[in-house]
Amino acid sequence: MQHSDDTLHPVAISQVMLNFAQRHGIDRQTCLLGTGIADDALSSGEGLVTRTQEMRLIENLMLALPDDGAWGFELGLQYNLATFGVWGFALRTCKTLREAAILGVRYLPLSTAYCRIELVEDDDTFGITFDPDPIPPHLRQFLLERDMATALNLVREITLQGVDFRAIDLTGQPDVSALAIQEECGVQPTFAARSNRILVNRAGASQPFPGYDPVLTRMLEQQCQQRMDTVENSGIAGKVRQQLLGELGLGATLNDMASALALSSRSLRRKLEQEGTSYRDLVEEERRQLALQLLTSTTMKIEEVAAHLAYTDAGGFVRAFRRWQGCSPSEYRDKN
Repeated sequence: MQHSDDTLHPVAISQVMLNFAQRHGIDRQTCLLGTGIADDALSSGEGLVTRTQEMRLIENLMLALPDDGAWGFELGLQYNLATFGVWGFALRTCKTLREAAILGVRYLPLSTAYCRIELVEDDDTFGITFDPDPIPPHLRQFLLERDMATALNLVREITLQGVDFRAIDLTGQPDVSALAIQEECGVQPTFAARSNRILVNRAGASQPFPGYDPVLTRMLEQQCQQRMDTVENSGIAGKVRQQLLGELGLGATLNDMASALALSSRSLRRKLEQEGTSYRDLVEEERRQLALQLLTSTTMKIEEVAAHLAYTDAGGFVRAFRRWQGCSPSEYRDKN
């Protein structure tokens, strides 16, 4: 099961990111800019935030961090079982690592994972694969490495450090170094592999843990199901954002979007108004955020950035950017 952009996540997941940012000299206000995450939700530790809000926080964090660093992987190592509440406790009480992985994937929206995650096994190994394709391109590598590092940490915690890692594979050339991965799991990773995956010894993954309590496990799984019923949300703004960053793209008109969501244009406009936003505002915000990311992390020409954001000419993009930031794209890039 995978996330929708409207899935609600425990605010504790965002708090981990804020603590991480603070350790790297990034203030709280910078991270929360445009997220709509309330301070009282953060202070209580019991609130919920949408995936869209969480993604905005991630974008803000990425913009504020230096370009050189395996930040996604480092952030992933900050998550532990306790971060995820009942989902994490349920994993820890499973009979085997294999059963914990099965339960974890079944209730994956209760985690922080953004990748599409699947289980794999053969005669000798058992593991999970990570497909980052559902993630917007500008966040893909960061969140892939975060998800994989989080999984490494959780596996070690579930097994109390007793896991026999067999392989860590990543496609392409990741930001994280091979040495950093080897220090965490004891195996030399393979880069430019066919898939992103973490494999362990199959026999070890099926070895029962001492003190397994089936009654407690069933109770916690029931709580996971109840939590799933709570966190699944159907807000229309998240669906619009998902389409803008996915199949339709930022050049989609209101009519295009309404058709993709099986609504009339009038119904879509009304539903967005009920959620306190508009189609134009959503497009503008996604363009602005992606523009900031591209200007700070790529060497794309201004004309190329404009085309990527679905502007018909660079002039329209420059005028919009001045309205957003009070300066031209070139001036912003020079300062950052």
